[in-house]
Amino acid sequence: MDRQPVLEGERLLLRPLREDDWPAFQVAGGDPAVWALHPVSNRWQEPVLRVFFEDAIAQGGALAAIDKVSGQLIGSSRFQGHDPDKSEVEIGWTFLATSHWGGSYNREMKRLMLAHALGFVRTVVFRVGETNLRSRRAMEKIGGRLTDRSDIMDGPNGPIVHVIYEITRESFAKGPLSA
Repeated sequence: MDRQPVLEGERLLLRPLREDDWPAFQVAGGDPAVWALHPVSNRWQEPVLRVFFEDAIAQGGALAAIDKVSGQLIGSSRFQGHDPDKSEVEIGWTFLATSHWGGSYNREMKRLMLAHALGFVRTVVFRVGETNLRSRRAMEKIGGRLTDRSDIMDGPNGPIVHVIYEITRESFAKGPLSA
């Protein structure tokens, strides 16, 4: 599976995240409101955001979200944890600048990424911070099904509990993003 494709929709161009994207990434992700409900709520701070950016580059599955009208980087997302044996990949680590909140950009990003991923795997999983109600509602709006799985990761301020949503090929074909 190509985890760094170029994907294009009506509003967004998704392309591999590059080292030279840092200044624009910092502008898009440097707003405290972006991370207010996130388990790592201080990610807007430059040193914390820099670690997040460098990890995205190192993992190799990160995409920059480019607004096609302005040409500006407005966020990012990742394909991570591809497991061919389970026919599964994670989409996540997503953020959008607050100027692009409201549904249409996130929906388009997820539709493009899901359509790409589900050409290679049967299931896409999403790990969402248990208390991140904004992201949980967004998952439900795009057809994510809450599973009985969860995980705990070490975070900078202690353990982070994630709930896991999934979208399968079958549910995507029948769901709200299929059109």
